[in-house]
Amino acid sequence: MMSYDFSVVLRFSDALTLGLVMTLKLTVLSILIGSVIGFAVALARTSSNGVLRFICATYVEFFRGTPVLVQLFWIFFCLPLILGVELSNLVSGVIALSLYMGAVSSETFRAALRTVGPEQHDAAIALGLPSHVEVTYVVLPQALLRAAPPLLSNSVSLFKESALVSAVGLADLMFVGQNISNTTGRPVEVLTIVALIYFVIAFPITRVVTVFERRMLRKLKA
Repeated sequence: MMSYDFSVVLRFSDALTLGLVMTLKLTVLSILIGSVIGFAVALARTSSNGVLRFICATYVEFFRGTPVLVQLFWIFFCLPLILGVELSNLVSGVIALSLYMGAVSSETFRAALRTVGPEQHDAAIALGLPSHVEVTYVVLPQALLRAAPPLLSNSVSLFKESALVSAVGLADLMFVGQNISNTTGRPVEVLTIVALIYFVIAFPITRVVTVFERRMLRKLKA
């Protein structure tokens, strides 16, 4: 009968911590860059320019409709050949996850922008506000407030999807966990702890999202 010894994981706590830091760094960078891309794409899809709307819609549907792992492999293996430059696994991971986050969050922002009434635009025009000022100080704050719950949910999903970067050799939490598992011959103990680390970080955020959504719903009904 196989025995389990979870204390073996303690010997590699420093390595797991470094892997977790890399995962969080990758996730935060991708969320920030992807959210900016998503907001820009959402605005572009409200444009009167049909070509711009088509390009943005194609981008969104492509990155939402293909596996993130395939996107990551294409950027890591194919993009350097096309551009003629070397891309590190971290840069490739950030590009892939940012583009995916941009596609997903653009739909969130687009839905949020629809809730910003036309009277807000009319008021900005009446005050003589330039377009960039209107977007920055009138549209963006309201859109962010309404988009916050789904954006947090998207961020949690991205945090979990970030484990895919281990496939291109980035020393994130999953990659480090796999190496420790292979070294010690203790996959059950090591990978269980890795899964628990992901859960301990992701679960509280999902609870925050649920509470936030309920409070916003109550305010809208009031």
